[in-house]
Amino acid sequence: MRLGIDLGGTKIEAVVLAIDGSEVFRERIAAPRGDYGQTLEAIAALVGRAEAASGTLTSLGIGTPGSVIPETGLMKNCNSTWINGRSLPQDLADRLGREIVVANDADCFALSEASDGAGAGARVVFGVILGTGVGGGVVVDGRLLAGPNGVAGEWGHNPVPPLTGAPEDVCARRAALPARTCYCGRRDCVETWLCGAGLTRSANELGCQADAAEAVVAAAADPDSANGVAARLALDLYQWQLAAALAGVINVLDPDVIVLGGGLSQVRMLYDGVQRRWDRFVFSDRVRTRLEPARFGDASGVRGAAWLGMRAMD
Repeated sequence: MRLGIDLGGTKIEAVVLAIDGSEVFRERIAAPRGDYGQTLEAIAALVGRAEAASGTLTSLGIGTPGSVIPETGLMKNCNSTWINGRSLPQDLADRLGREIVVANDADCFALSEASDGAGAGARVVFGVILGTGVGGGVVVDGRLLAGPNGVAGEWGHNPVPPLTGAPEDVCARRAALPARTCYCGRRDCVETWLCGAGLTRSANELGCQADAAEAVVAAAADPDSANGVAARLALDLYQWQLAAALAGVINVLDPDVIVLGGGLSQVRMLYDGVQRRWDRFVFSDRVRTRLEPARFGDASGVRGAAWLGMRAMD
């Protein structure tokens, strides 16, 4: 049995997978916000319940909202800021009395979808999270790509690319919107435009009255209202920006499959819309990369954490 833990800002989820990938145990709890000690306690309690329900656990992988600094073992880049600067892997290993493997949650998502999800059988898979934030992970030949800086796949903190080659009205619409400051301190990161709040902000700035990305999508279903027209303009701009940003990934990585996860991955128009648009930005006569929705939805992160522990034992 292999156990995966997905440590998020609002929830902590555990899943135990059998060797064939079937789920034996699953539990989700609210995450203690702002308290590192309680976070450790919550994870330890989940592990205990998982083991009691499932029997002996052979591996334990944990997906986190940041990454580990290789030289120190301390956490960085977590939007759950109370984890930053803490030795989470070692503290959990000491508390649980077992070896654990830690990776970024977007890496875990990518590993899940490459192992037995929408990217199964593909050699190079780029997993994308489009949700509260924008993250990514790279899997090559079934293995996570991990570089010396611990930031492989972090395309969300690249500058949003120019829309050179897009229609003039799209370029003008983009130019009319003000720059955005990212929580990382930089301006106009991909995340500031392509996360859920980024879509909502674009829609608001274009005249759509909506308080969430879901409301923007719903408003776009009414093309005869002013609100609907503005929502459709925002979604059109979003697709062009997503196409340009993913084209940059394709030009560098050339993946077989890009798998979308997170709340915005459920917007069905993105798959056809982005693939019709990214031809203008990819340096190729034809784009053969597939764009697919995640097979396991929001369960992919925790499943990937379980796969992570097993891969580390290979």
